[in-house]
Amino acid sequence: MADMADARQNYQALRTHIKETATLGSVSALLGWDQETQMPPRAAETRSNQFSLLARMHERQTSPKLGEMLSAVESSELIQDPFSDAAAIAREVRRSYNRATKLPATLVEEIAKTSVLAHQSWAEARKASAFKTFEPWLSKTVELQRQVADCIGHSGQRYDALLDEYEPGETTARVGEVLRNLRQPLVDLVGRISTSGKVAPVEIFDRRYPRDAQEKLAREASAAIGFDLSAGRLDVSVHPFCTDLGPGDVRITTRYDESDFSSAFFGVLHETGHALYEQGFLPEHGGTPLAAAVSLGIHESQSRMWENLVGRSSAFWRYFYPKAQAAFPDALKDVAADRFLFAINDIRPSLIRTESDEATYNLHVLLRFEIETALLSGDLSVADLPGAWNEKMKMYLGVAPPDDARGCLQDVHWSHGAIGYFPTYTLGNLYSAQFFEQATKDIPDLDGQLSRGQFEPLIQWLRQNIHEHGQRYRANELVQRITGGPLKPDALLNHLKRKAAEYYGV
Repeated sequence: MADMADARQNYQALRTHIKETATLGSVSALLGWDQETQMPPRAAETRSNQFSLLARMHERQTSPKLGEMLSAVESSELIQDPFSDAAAIAREVRRSYNRATKLPATLVEEIAKTSVLAHQSWAEARKASAFKTFEPWLSKTVELQRQVADCIGHSGQRYDALLDEYEPGETTARVGEVLRNLRQPLVDLVGRISTSGKVAPVEIFDRRYPRDAQEKLAREASAAIGFDLSAGRLDVSVHPFCTDLGPGDVRITTRYDESDFSSAFFGVLHETGHALYEQGFLPEHGGTPLAAAVSLGIHESQSRMWENLVGRSSAFWRYFYPKAQAAFPDALKDVAADRFLFAINDIRPSLIRTESDEATYNLHVLLRFEIETALLSGDLSVADLPGAWNEKMKMYLGVAPPDDARGCLQDVHWSHGAIGYFPTYTLGNLYSAQFFEQATKDIPDLDGQLSRGQFEPLIQWLRQNIHEHGQRYRANELVQRITGGPLKPDALLNHLKRKAAEYYGV
């Protein structure tokens, strides 16, 4: 009895420790949000020092005291059920603890400081479309990430150690196989579309869509599908993102272009999907693994579901198109709903990943995956990155970037040191299609509900099946529990084939 009492005491102490660490992390996240949205350019050095100081909280993640509490919980009866609160928390804290204790505090601090200055350099380089400005910072970032991989350990493939940070349990070999298996069916599908003789009327997005009206409509759509704006914000940044500052504070951003309505609108739906996941965690678990995403692939499944599977569906626009026409009377007054739907479901190769269609998106991810692994292994030098990028764009998508801004500088991830991140986008596409396919089976008349603006049933399905569990289950376990089978490409490919048949007749 005394042993169980001690175990419970250690468990509560463990929860307190990790929740306090999470609060410190939220301070760092707030500084990051400010850096992207409000920070004046000359504050970069100060912000770098702030991040560097906060990075010392790494000591909390590696303290012997934490290890002792963790061991006490792991050796108790509290974890007999592998999916209990205590067992799930202990499992995920152990995973983080093992990774963190392998990283020297000096390396963690150096990465934090470098990421701020590298991001500042990336933003300037992107604006000027000059990769040479960013090149030395990317070289330093790649070298730091090599050091991280070597500290954590790997079996000859450094990328495995970095990928595991974002997608626990995944390997370079398996991800490479997933991408290769998707490549040919997607290339074939896009080829049939390109020779169909049908062209989506995307010229309707070349009209003027006032920013104020775009922002108002985007906020309305975000709130309609469930984003609680009393517990979140929507702001503007160079690169759209979502950040969780803790229970009651989830923030998303977008960027507006008055000559392109679709970019910001679907960007907001995408980030709202992320935000709904964050707002769906149970508040009592805040700061613990039970209020954290299973993986970035599962997180991405939520954003892609709302952006594409819901947001580009005819059901969604039967409800929302009259609102869009009211918001943009000059631009859309002569555009019939079916023409608008064809335009937003356009399939054709494009330069920008975040603006690419569902069928070509994964080819963008394949390109980045191959470049990342080559950079990390040394098979590709940072100086040769622009040329390699342009060559692969031509090979996979048939288009060549006219400049660095629309080429290798378009993504923010590498400036933050996030190498190993990009494959999670494709995993997210696969998860989203398989989850949504199951949701249509479990929710009677889901299509009709969406067409009437009744989004709550789908939100509740996601809450009960995914959000409220946090990290109780790993990604493969979650997919099995929800859909009755492992992750497969079938649902995504079937969805894309139906869309191609509907709009292009192929």
